[in-house]
Amino acid sequence: MGRPPHVAPIETGGPDVLGQTPGSVLIVDDEPLLLRSLRRILERDGHTVWLAESEEAAAPAIASANLDVVVVDVGLGSSNGLDLLDRLKRSRSEVEVIVMTGQASIESAVGCIRRGAFDYLAKPFDDVHRVRAIVRRAVERRCLVRRNHELEDAVRERVAGPGLAELVGNSSRLRALIRTIQSLRHNESHVLVEGESGTGKELVARAIHRNSPRARGPFVPVDCGALPETIIESELFGHVKGAFTGATGSPGLFRMAEGGTLFLDEIGEVPLAVQAKLLRALQEKEIRPVGSTVTVPVDIRVISATHRDLAAMVAEGRFRTDLYYRLDVVRIGMPALRERRDDIPLLVQHFLAKHQRPNSPIEGIEDDVLDRLTAADWPGNVRELENVVESALALADGPKLCLADLPLGRHAACFVPESSFADVPLSLAAYEHFAMERALRESAGDVARAAKCLGIGRSTFYRKLTHHRGES
Repeated sequence: MGRPPHVAPIETGGPDVLGQTPGSVLIVDDEPLLLRSLRRILERDGHTVWLAESEEAAAPAIASANLDVVVVDVGLGSSNGLDLLDRLKRSRSEVEVIVMTGQASIESAVGCIRRGAFDYLAKPFDDVHRVRAIVRRAVERRCLVRRNHELEDAVRERVAGPGLAELVGNSSRLRALIRTIQSLRHNESHVLVEGESGTGKELVARAIHRNSPRARGPFVPVDCGALPETIIESELFGHVKGAFTGATGSPGLFRMAEGGTLFLDEIGEVPLAVQAKLLRALQEKEIRPVGSTVTVPVDIRVISATHRDLAAMVAEGRFRTDLYYRLDVVRIGMPALRERRDDIPLLVQHFLAKHQRPNSPIEGIEDDVLDRLTAADWPGNVRELENVVESALALADGPKLCLADLPLGRHAACFVPESSFADVPLSLAAYEHFAMERALRESAGDVARAAKCLGIGRSTFYRKLTHHRGES
């Protein structure tokens, strides 16, 4: 209790006694004698073992990418091992967790499994072989899941090409986009990607890079809109020590992308003064760092992206004509999500798999929810759809996502069905439901405003709407 927390990594190279692949195991318990005992047991099987007497002391090991299994005691002094289990399942869902307790019961064991634990150990350990076998199975499962993910990624990339598997969908617009990317695999021309925010412009840029002769080089993304005008030149071209107050010297993003691809997102936000220097860098294939009199050669490919109409900006004098044509060698137009609705069901399934936690009760999605998602306009495009699916998963308790699980906040207007008063059945409940849906629609999805219009509290509005949508 009063001992200082510590983590003791024990590197072992012993024989693989049980024939399994050794794993990395973290043991969290406030009993030093038990920690040492478990360490000796697991060392026999060649595992790498970390020991921690508290959750705080376990943090470095939990952050390790190589961690496979955590064995945690339910009682950790003043803290709770089950809380650590919950946090691990949220932040490191791929790591298997084995729970230990000195007060074993069927109910507590079932409860731990439902919360995502791999298995359950009762203390004291009468059967050492059971301890070793449970840890072995947990490591094997972790390795199997990791290998399955690697094989799935390899198969997708073999079929579609590097990075193209991340472009989910089968619509004619998306297939045309993928064909364009594939046609550029032997080309190193500059590319301009145009499209609304949230359509996946950076995904396309990464796919172009990974399918190009520069795939082994770096891919360096930069959001030009997020860089203040006073530092954008220094960030792009670098600066020498003493070039300005506090300058310590930096190579800049152009040189960081040497041999690879520089992705200039939101290129329309670059100030005119910097546009001239950017044009020269692309034409001469050399840059001059801020504060330097010497030019430096650079070998990069530039992919730029924008949600603005650059041609209109050129006509208005807000974007240089010569730079526009230098960037616009190959143009790719990103379709808005509303222009490829056929892809929405596939995207929904993709995001369900991506954000679903292990042991989640959610098994799928109701047809009426999918219909409503497909019919929505999605002004935020794919990014907004992913946000809605992730939010719905967080709210749902299974077994399928239903209308009541959809987030009501700023997305609500997408989900409110259009209907006329004449279509409402003759019942008080139906009229109440119609009034709530109408208030929500006329309030542009603002639940507080909709509740105020109806003269009821926000919590009452939520409760009633959830009830009505659950029955519809």
